[in-house]
Amino acid sequence: MSSPNARSQKLAERIAVVTGAGQGMGRAIARKLASWGARVAALDLNAAAVEETIAQLGERGAHVALACDVSDSRAVDAAFARIAADLGEVAILVNNAGIGRAPNDGSERMYELMAKRNAELASGGPAQTHVDQVPFMEDEGWRGVLAVNLDGAFFCTRAAVRAMIKAGRRGAIVNISSTSAQSGEGSVHYVTSKAALIGLTRALARELGGRGIRVNAVAPGPTNTPIMQGIPEQWVRDMENAIPLGRMAEPEEVAEAVCWLASDAASMCTGAVLVANGGSYFF
Repeated sequence: MSSPNARSQKLAERIAVVTGAGQGMGRAIARKLASWGARVAALDLNAAAVEETIAQLGERGAHVALACDVSDSRAVDAAFARIAADLGEVAILVNNAGIGRAPNDGSERMYELMAKRNAELASGGPAQTHVDQVPFMEDEGWRGVLAVNLDGAFFCTRAAVRAMIKAGRRGAIVNISSTSAQSGEGSVHYVTSKAALIGLTRALARELGGRGIRVNAVAPGPTNTPIMQGIPEQWVRDMENAIPLGRMAEPEEVAEAVCWLASDAASMCTGAVLVANGGSYFF
């Protein structure tokens, strides 16, 4: 095992961008990258939250916090221009920003139906209620999740790749997918976006390999993050009961996987999906 001091040098002085870094997994990834020696640009829609993340990273001036809506390509391009001016050229990108719900996506109705079905089962009778979401999902709800989870990853990747090519440097991109991409469990727009990220990872790995830019994904299972707070308690308990290790992951555990893929220790890994789900689903 590497000593803490050795680990802190693995990404020394590399510029790393982390999206969705204002809380949960993104904040843990930003902290872990900084502990491995990277200089972090933390992006999030919530300016106050991402400033708090940067305040936890230690050395002032070594890292930057930027408010950015990753679903807006112009905002992304402006953020990357600012990062280049303040820190230097990007070497690592972690596409972590993601949401599980959006306005008018049918979630409220789905959860109502889920509660009704659970009550039917608890009463000992047959379940008559179908738990649907798609019939209640409007265009706005579908696009809202895809815009952040998939479009945002593409916009940030494009900006990072342009910067890497211009600088003539190698780089590492890590996309945060999900076990749901394989299992199909979860809301349809969320599952679709996370499955698409794996396709994006593999296509880009082939395209960019010749330039020395590695593209990989991490697929966490249920993880103790704020996004879990929007899921009904019974659903969360059922997920935990299905995990062979008997618990959800902590954000720091996923962050370790991300840092490894971003480091030279994973120099021969590209187009891979590193699964960190406690055995809840085998890819």
